[in-house]
Amino acid sequence: MGMLDGKSVIVTGAGRGIGRDFALMMAAQGASVVVNDVGGSAAGEGEDATPAQQVVNEIRAAGGKAVANSDSVASWEGANRIIQCAVDTFGTVHSVVNNAGILRDRIFHQMSVDEWRAVIDVHLNGSFYMARAAAPIFRSEGRGRYVHMTSTSGLVGNFGQANYAAAKLGIVGLSKSIALDMQRYGVTSNCISPFAWSRLIGTIPTATPEEAARVAKIKTMETRMIAPMAVYLSSDASAEVTGQIFGVRANEIFLMGQSRPIRSVHRGDGWTPQTVAEHAIPALRASFYKLDRSGDIFTWDPI
Repeated sequence: MGMLDGKSVIVTGAGRGIGRDFALMMAAQGASVVVNDVGGSAAGEGEDATPAQQVVNEIRAAGGKAVANSDSVASWEGANRIIQCAVDTFGTVHSVVNNAGILRDRIFHQMSVDEWRAVIDVHLNGSFYMARAAAPIFRSEGRGRYVHMTSTSGLVGNFGQANYAAAKLGIVGLSKSIALDMQRYGVTSNCISPFAWSRLIGTIPTATPEEAARVAKIKTMETRMIAPMAVYLSSDASAEVTGQIFGVRANEIFLMGQSRPIRSVHRGDGWTPQTVAEHAIPALRASFYKLDRSGDIFTWDPI
């Protein structure tokens, strides 16, 4: 018995990398899988139905059930067609895995409006469209699983990724809102922050020995090692787990923090701009966050 026997699952961006491994393991655990991928480049350019169909062929060759879909998550109409593909092929949908993504990296002061919009459309708007299109089914059937992909680029920070970081942190807020609004219908919503080498991070610079060493470590983290968490969060076993953010790095699983107050100051007579400068900021400064990036926080080798 597989953990997803009898379930219908949609995995977006499933033609390559992490999404491909999600689709393969979902099918191996008994799910009928909609393998969605537009087949574009890492920057979101072009279309090619081949990657999604190749994954479907792998699943079917192993005895599983799958169908390919090449609609874009970046439009409301495309998202609805993806959901309808699952309904038409498998009768319904039990889990939506929002994995599709692109990169348009650029230092902030040089980032174009088009580069901003393209990334927001696929990651953040795409996650909303997919989740919203599935919501009536989940609500009417009294169950459902959302799994969204976030990133330490948003949770912690990174250079040259204002569009990607904003989208990925926005997905965290989206997931939490879904978890709150749809808990009454037996629906869960969680995020995974993956650490793995894929084509979406293949552009990390290696101009210095330190950067080259960092990339070498990342390359040891295989995409397939993220899949067990996605399968679990798509299953009935995760019914009591919602509104959480999990980091997965090789054999490590992290429960990531969420924003909460960490220190406070007060004045009985209220604040002025001057007393903020003289009292509040000096008192709080010791707890300020540094301008960290992911590598500054995860300083040890993957396990």
